[in-house]
Amino acid sequence: METTQRKSRRCLQGIFRWSLRLALTAILLCTGGFCGFFAPQLYHHFVLFPKQAAAWNELAARRTPVAIKTGWNEYRGVLHSHSHLSHDSEMQFPEIAEALKKAHCQFIFLTDHVVDDKADYSLGWKGIHDDILFVQGFEMQAGFMPWGLPEGTVLSNNASPTELAKQIRQLGGVLCLGHCEEKRPWDIPEIDGMEIYNMHTDLLLDTITEKHARVEVLKEVLINMRSYPDQTLRSMFDWQTLAMLVQKWDEQGRHRKLTGIAGNDCHQDIGLRGIYTAQNTLLLLGTGSKDPRKKLREYKLNVFARLMLRLCFGPLVPDRQLFRVDLDPYERSARFINTHLLAKELTEPALLDAIRTGRAFIAFNMIADAGGFAYVAEGNGQQVTMGERIALTPGLKLWAEAPLPCRFTLVRDGKKVAEQEGKVFEYKVTTPGKYRIQADLPMPGEMTISSDVRISNITTPWILTNPIEVDAQE
Repeated sequence: METTQRKSRRCLQGIFRWSLRLALTAILLCTGGFCGFFAPQLYHHFVLFPKQAAAWNELAARRTPVAIKTGWNEYRGVLHSHSHLSHDSEMQFPEIAEALKKAHCQFIFLTDHVVDDKADYSLGWKGIHDDILFVQGFEMQAGFMPWGLPEGTVLSNNASPTELAKQIRQLGGVLCLGHCEEKRPWDIPEIDGMEIYNMHTDLLLDTITEKHARVEVLKEVLINMRSYPDQTLRSMFDWQTLAMLVQKWDEQGRHRKLTGIAGNDCHQDIGLRGIYTAQNTLLLLGTGSKDPRKKLREYKLNVFARLMLRLCFGPLVPDRQLFRVDLDPYERSARFINTHLLAKELTEPALLDAIRTGRAFIAFNMIADAGGFAYVAEGNGQQVTMGERIALTPGLKLWAEAPLPCRFTLVRDGKKVAEQEGKVFEYKVTTPGKYRIQADLPMPGEMTISSDVRISNITTPWILTNPIEVDAQE
């Protein structure tokens, strides 16, 4: 009897040991799989994002005023943006104004999607609301973004691009092109400007596949959104997307004038929300529309699933939103990058004139506030700023000053001609051409590409100006 009991104990002990080994092996495999699948995101969470957050705080503490004066007032805002008038955004105008104030913006140029193939300028806010200047606009075929049209104008999205551009010009509007990574009608002479960066393009454009890009975004959101929301959004930045668009801009600039602007493409539609339905299902929707027909997925819930949802999110009431995660809240998108316009006053005509002229620069203000940046040309008793022209005379100089020390790169007609580091840039001009400046900042974990195709892993693009045009002496 004792021998049998002893054998039974040994058998049970053996089963227990092997079960424990199998459980530990399963835990190790699961942990290894989790760490392998989320390896980049875990590195971001524990190493990179804390470094970047510290670097951003340090840059904010080091800002100093700029001494150079351009003679213009500087206004910061958002170009290319959507409201509830678009099919893929739910943002009401009062909510937009509140978000822009938090983002330290003073204006917004709307680009709502057309309805029934019509851009109706009787819709939406216009003028100053809650200290924010609203400019009506639409996103139309061929990337057209017309602004400054008389209130009540209705444009047809079915008109040919050539005729539509002529109509916009005749009505006194400004026409810029959006999503310039796609095919655009560059031969149309009425085009005033183009996006040299678009945030949504950067979020969704991937060198492999769009599906792969969306998976990587989702992984980043799951691991880092709660602790490092700004850094999570910033991690989607790809200097190759910027370089591609800037190259197109330089190519067009060789034979015409096109003002470079930034496209925030604000929607507040990149995210996920879960809704419990009366049919005992979990409905997964994006954050741009409540229409159940646009659902991402829908799951039938069993008893265990309902219990877990109730424990995590509270009572299961039909049509109740259980959770919502936004990667691109309007305020965060509005801070990510901005177009800075130089004008005499905060009015629609004044800002439209700044876009036509090119008195503008773009800045990634999420990493560091570029407010106050100045770029001028001085010579023969004259001073002009970006977007303006000046004759080549002996002693003509270009000056730039930033609120932070940075690396200045001067580009003439698409080619790098000078590079300096510091807070102030100075260059003596001896050759006519179009001179623009790019300012880069040191930033852990990011890289940029200079105009001579040298890659650096210690700086990232911060500011890009429109060019000053230096004309040959007659």
